[in-house]
Parts: sequence; C-alpha cells; structure tokens
Amino acid sequence: MGTQRRLVLSDTAETAEVQRDALRSRIIEATFGVLMREGYARASTREIAKQAKVSKRELYALFGSKQGILAAMVEGRAARMRLPLALPAVEDRPALEEALVGFGVTLVRELCHPAVASLFRLAVAEAERSPELAHLIDARGRKPTRTALTEFIARAEAGGLIGGAAPVAIAAQFLGLLWGDLQMSLLMRLADMPEPSEMERRARAAASAVLALYPGAGC
Repeated sequence: MGTQRRLVLSDTAETAEVQRDALRSRIIEATFGVLMREGYARASTREIAKQAKVSKRELYALFGSKQGILAAMVEGRAARMRLPLALPAVEDRPALEEALVGFGVTLVRELCHPAVASLFRLAVAEAERSPELAHLIDARGRKPTRTALTEFIARAEAGGLIGGAAPVAIAAQFLGLLWGDLQMSLLMRLADMPEPSEMERRARAAASAVLALYPGAGC
C-alpha cells in the first residue's frame, strides 16, 4: 500500500507540474500578444490574464508581475542559447570549433525568431518612455549569454586551445563575425530569418576565423 500511495502522489505531482507548465506557457503567449498590440507601458496584467483565460491571482502566483513574465520569456530563450556551451570540457581544437558552431547556430536561430525580433523592436521603440524593457532584455538575456561565452573561451584558453587576447575580446570578435549587419537588418525589417543553411554558414565562418586569429599555446 505504501508503494502504491507513493506512486499515486508522484503521478499527481507530475500532472500538477505539467498543468503548471501549460499555464505558464499560455500566460507567456498571451503576454507577447498584448505587448505587440498595446506596447510595454500600456500592457496590463488584467488584460494579459484576460487573454490567457486565467485569474490575476494565478498570474501573480506564477510570475509575480508583468516584469516577471517578461523575465521568464527572456530567460527561457537565453538558457536555450547557452546550451551548446554547457560542456564539461573541450579537449581539442575540432571540439572547440564544433562547440562554437553549435552556439552560433543556436544564437542566430533564437535571436532571429520573429517573436524575438518583434520584442527587440518594441524595446527600441519604447526605450525612452519605458527603458526598463531594454534593461530587462539586456540583464536577463544578453549579458548572461555573453558571460557564458566568455567563460567557455576562458576554459578553452586555460587548456591551451585558444589565446592571444582576453577571453572577453575573443568572445566579442566571434559575435561580431557571427552577426555582421544581420541583426540590424532584421530590426529594420530589411531581412528575414535566415535559412538553417545560412545559420550554419555564418556560425562556421565565425568559428573558423576566430580560431585562425587566436591560436592556442600548442597550436
């Protein structure tokens, strides 16, 4: 009986977690729709709750505030962008290159997504009236991702796989080579989300160039 009770409790907890995740996703999706329609300053938790078909109490219990919902939106994508760097170690230059390529492809795919591009445009449009949106995107998305890349390069440098400049400078060089003017073109609606083959080409070219510019101690 004890085992059966534990199994029932486990199943109940798992079901509750699935329902909670579905509710969070619904609120995040509704928030994006309200933001695009109303702008950041005018977007209210009342309207978000209405569109998500949840109570304000449920919304606040899950996220705390409108800023909390936005933080979850940004942090979720930022976490996915950092996944290719979450390696215990890279032991040689080919492995380092493949890790950088994987990170580059993921970064371009996530940041070029139409929803992300729209959020960036909104942050730029409302930068003067509502600077907190831009600050949130920077603090919860851009900075942690750049820090993760810098720390990854620092570990590779400690292993003698890359060097010749500070890790932060190498990270900036890689990102500059990866993006070129693509992000600005997307923000200005002069370009569409690149095809997967173009993402791969960009990431591989950036990784190859950085490794050529910054050989390691044993290279």
